[in-house]
Amino acid sequence: MKGVLRPAPGARLQEIELSEALGVSRSPVREALLRLVSDGLLLAVPNKGTYVKEFTCQDIDEIFDMRVMLESYSILRSQKSMTPERKQQLFDILEVMEKTHTEDNVEQYTRADEELHNAIVALGDNSLVNTTYARVRSMNQQFRVFSLADRTRFDDSLEEHRKIIHALVNGQIEEADRINRIHLELACQCIKDQLRKNGTA
Repeated sequence: MKGVLRPAPGARLQEIELSEALGVSRSPVREALLRLVSDGLLLAVPNKGTYVKEFTCQDIDEIFDMRVMLESYSILRSQKSMTPERKQQLFDILEVMEKTHTEDNVEQYTRADEELHNAIVALGDNSLVNTTYARVRSMNQQFRVFSLADRTRFDDSLEEHRKIIHALVNGQIEEADRINRIHLELACQCIKDQLRKNGTA
C-alpha cells in the first residue's frame, strides 16, 4: 500500500484512482467498495458513483439505538453464559483500559473499549445478534474517538466500564444494563456535540 487514504465525507470514490493510489488492481478495490456500501459506510448512487457517507446526528441516534437494543439483550441473557473464562476476559479488558487510561492513550483505550462491548454482545450467545452488531459497529467505529474527546468524558467512561464489568461478573444484570444504557447515551451525546462543533452534523 502506497499510502493511507482519508477521503472526506461526501467525497466521490473512483476505482481507478483508488487502485493507483493503493498500488493494487481494481478487483479488490471494487470488492472493498461493495463491502463498505453494504456496511453503510459508503453510498452507491445509480449512474453517479460511490460516495463517502455523510453521517448526521439522526444517523448517530439510530446507531446508538441499535447498540442499546443489542447490548441490553445480551446483558439480560448473560447469567446463562457467564463462565469463569468470560469473567476473566472482562477483567483482562478492564486491566488494559485502566492502563491505557493512565497513559492517556486514547487510541489504545478505544480499541479496548470496542473489545469490551464485543465481549458483552457475545454473552448473548446469539449468532444473528453478533452479525447485526458487527455491522452497527463498523458504522460506529469512526466516531469512537469523538466520544472521548472531552477529558471528563474520558475519565467517566472508565468508571462506567468498571461498574458495568463488576455488575456483570457479580450477576447484577439489571444494574449492568442500567449503567450501560447511561454510558451509551452519554457517548452518543458527546459524538453529536463533536459533529456539531466540527460543522459536519
